[in-house]
Amino acid sequence: MKFSKIICLSAILLMGGNILAQKKTKKFEKLQIEMFPKAKDGYKMVYIQLPVEKNENDLKVEFFAGIEKKVDCNRHFLIGDKKLKEVQGWGYNYYEIDSKGETGSTLMACPDQKLTLKFVSLQPEIANYNSKLPLVLYVPKDMEVRYRILRPDLMKKAVGKL
Repeated sequence: MKFSKIICLSAILLMGGNILAQKKTKKFEKLQIEMFPKAKDGYKMVYIQLPVEKNENDLKVEFFAGIEKKVDCNRHFLIGDKKLKEVQGWGYNYYEIDSKGETGSTLMACPDQKLTLKFVSLQPEIANYNSKLPLVLYVPKDMEVRYRILRPDLMKKAVGKL
């Protein structure tokens, strides 16, 4: 009798845990990228699939294309070009990133001359949030893409008197 109660209780706890796990899982639209062109030689296609969110019109996506590099104390940036292009006949946009990996920097004196590994990127780009379409980028093979979701509800308002 005690054994069956333990099994029953365990089953209930497992089902409850499964329901919680399902609620935490983000929903994604079915990803379709067949209409986007193939990457040219030396480049790779990177796509970001965003989860379905409430009020997507209020959200933005900020993405960074760059490389990990050992740098000094100065502010470093990647030199390159970003072009917004359109898939002909579909009206979908994608980004083409061109960079040879060269960097520029500020010219502050670094007293310790210590080099640290940092992510050095092109100027970030902000795009509209859309879970129905992937955010597609074509970048050189040695480059990576990072992104963050910008939410107005997480931004603090500055309140003051004039």
